[in-house]
Amino acid sequence: MNLHFGLFKQTLTVVAVAIALSGCGSDEKQYTLTQPPLPAAPSAPPAAAPVLPAFDTDGVLEANIRWTDYGVPHVTADNLEGMSFGVGYAFAQDNLCILADQIVKYNSERSKYLGPDRNPGSGDSEHLINDFGFLTVGIRELAEQNLATLSANSRAMLSGYTKGYNQYLNETGVANIDPSCAGQPWVQEIDSIDLLTYSMGVSLLPGAANFLGPMFLAAPPGENPLPTPATAALNVDSKQTLPFKIQPTISLPERNPQEMGSNGWGLGSDKTENGMGMVLGNPHFPHTGNLRFWQFHTTIPGHLNVMGGSLMGLPGAVNIGFNENVAWTHTFSTAEHFVVYQLQLDSDDASGLTHSVDGNRRTIFKKELVIDVAVAPGQTIKLKKNSYSTNYGPMIVVPGSFGWGAGGSAFAIKDANLPNYDVLDHWLAMNLAGDMNEFKQAFKDYDGVIFNNTMAASKEGEVFYIDDSTVPGLTATAVNELTTNPLLIQTKEVAGFTVLPGFASAFDFNAPVSYENAPKYEGTDYVQNSNDSFWLTNFENPITGVSPLYGKVGNQQSLRSRMAHKLLNQASGSDGKFNMMEVEEALFSNRSYLSEDIFTEILSICQSNREVDFDVNGRTVTLGEGCDAMSAWDATMNVDSVGAHVFREFAFQFRRNPQWAVAYDADDVLNTPRGLKYNSTTLMQLATAIDKIERAGIALDATLGEVQFVEKGTAEGLPSGERFPWGGAHNVEGGFNVFDARTSNNGTELPSHTYPMMDNTSILSADAKGYHITYGSSWMFIANFTEDGPVARGLLSYSQSHNPESEQSDDQTKLYSSQPQLRPLRFTEADIAANLVKEMNVSNAPQE
Repeated sequence: MNLHFGLFKQTLTVVAVAIALSGCGSDEKQYTLTQPPLPAAPSAPPAAAPVLPAFDTDGVLEANIRWTDYGVPHVTADNLEGMSFGVGYAFAQDNLCILADQIVKYNSERSKYLGPDRNPGSGDSEHLINDFGFLTVGIRELAEQNLATLSANSRAMLSGYTKGYNQYLNETGVANIDPSCAGQPWVQEIDSIDLLTYSMGVSLLPGAANFLGPMFLAAPPGENPLPTPATAALNVDSKQTLPFKIQPTISLPERNPQEMGSNGWGLGSDKTENGMGMVLGNPHFPHTGNLRFWQFHTTIPGHLNVMGGSLMGLPGAVNIGFNENVAWTHTFSTAEHFVVYQLQLDSDDASGLTHSVDGNRRTIFKKELVIDVAVAPGQTIKLKKNSYSTNYGPMIVVPGSFGWGAGGSAFAIKDANLPNYDVLDHWLAMNLAGDMNEFKQAFKDYDGVIFNNTMAASKEGEVFYIDDSTVPGLTATAVNELTTNPLLIQTKEVAGFTVLPGFASAFDFNAPVSYENAPKYEGTDYVQNSNDSFWLTNFENPITGVSPLYGKVGNQQSLRSRMAHKLLNQASGSDGKFNMMEVEEALFSNRSYLSEDIFTEILSICQSNREVDFDVNGRTVTLGEGCDAMSAWDATMNVDSVGAHVFREFAFQFRRNPQWAVAYDADDVLNTPRGLKYNSTTLMQLATAIDKIERAGIALDATLGEVQFVEKGTAEGLPSGERFPWGGAHNVEGGFNVFDARTSNNGTELPSHTYPMMDNTSILSADAKGYHITYGSSWMFIANFTEDGPVARGLLSYSQSHNPESEQSDDQTKLYSSQPQLRPLRFTEADIAANLVKEMNVSNAPQE
């Protein structure tokens, strides 16, 4: 079989990907072709479920909840369903509005309650795209069909959590909950199918969920992809013009549109003072919206005792935390979790609904979808449209990039997480691990860690790293072509994700990469990850020989990754071993890798040209005052650091066109590139940075705490007016404890506020007079095992509760603002009792 890959074309605004595929030709390349099976319903877990009670025998759920300082609940129950019942109840007190919003989102009901547009009347069609998109991937339908096939543990956790959530909602009343969603008709009771649908939707965040727009536009040649009225039952004739515009803007999706990141360390017996394991967890996630963490502690006596933080809606299991035996954390993986396949259309089928795989005809299946759309208060209409899918997955169209019919091809996306039924069992197995071997067994038994690297340390001082995120398990044929074929390599570089031929099953995948073939490291020294560095998890023992879908090997490291290695080498003191306070000091040192490399040079260059006039977009700028501000800077990003924002704005300009004196050298990966060129570009970058700060009306000699702040929103989504000074760096200057300002959609439709950026070259806002922090270090913790059990400190930077009327909406925020710090985590019975704030027993037993 002979493959010919035609060149793609790139313009300034679009990426046109066109891989011309031929059928049988010469025998230049031979492939072993096998027909991949269609996705099957989940089978029983490959390993026996943990031996602990799942359901209560009489159906009466009971849980004890004790809240300690900062609103952290400690939930005790006799079984998994009861434990999750208590967790669901406690979670609903803090964040019910967010989960209620997400249930609407993944159930394809945004349009029903909120109309067709995110920005009403704009024609952006965001809600239509959301609703038709999640119907296209079919997560609700999959949940309905397969809930009963899940393990007893998963079903118990889903059941208990939803019952606890519902009990809090019914006891409180929809009118009396968080005012952000109080009284809204979409705030309703939920069930296990709703929550399983939500779980599968979250699993698609690094993949298919970014392609809902292209799915919306997917239609064969000659068919209008836009929805039309379904019936005339509600005074809307099928030929009548819709009462709203549908004018979406669909572009090439990004693989990680929210730029989710994190730092994580696992320190073993060789790297800790007491010779026992220690973990640092430092996920960088949005501070508002659907990716908030929440802290809790669960106990099932004799079976489970685990504490940590989880993304909202995980029913009872801890994502990032510790038990008596193992501590673990995660970082966002650079791996790919999907493949886009270019299909070879059958030239004999003018409808464009047939393609060829291994020379056999395959149907592109059409399915009519119908949703409700609000058009006026109390009035909805039904819209319909067709969705299309193949054995690879949903069809996609991106104008100018991925077409349907041009050149006899079309495109479909296959997501390794569609569906993923292992999520709850996988994290529960980690929570239950009695030692490192049991912790590793969780990864052998399940593939539920969606999009994360994992770092762990045990009380025995062992460390373990694995990227067991759900990565397509490509064949040797596909890997070879992807790594050697120039056109496939170039296509991936331009598109930002892998595109493979779909006419031969040798390019298909049937399952995720196995445990045996995933990148991993174990020892007694250390593991670390700062997102782009899986191969340098342990610098002395690089990881190689894994699927190219995990990311590059030998690549230039981010400044944050280099800072992580620097801190590991420097922050442990003269003995080279860490205690907890040294790790916390490293986390909050707020150092800047870029400044430590080039600060002396940039300050010298600045001072040498302090009186020179520079023309920046027609405005005359001199450097002198900026030089003076930087000369007073202590080279950290703390609240009292004078002039830190001047260097940051230079760093943003530098990132766009780096002027390194020494280029990257793969043989000196941690120290290159380095140094600063003294040239006109560097000078103009300095002048542009100073100009921007002056135009924003910000003093050049202000402290970082005067320009970088957290400001919560009101229930109506307005600025509260109370600003908390905020210490912390940014990726652009090579920080470790990093924060950012994001103005994009936070994944919910709840009221929120941001300040507009001045432009797209940095995160500075003239309206805000600085940096309004909405992203970054979130659930932070350090756990160190001792002879008396684990000792831990942690902080949730944005606090437990979304409810602006709750004391827990900003208490931890205030603590961090006063001085970046962690606080003791109350894990032992004695510590919980000494810091008890409130206690209650919750039950679903009928009231007498």
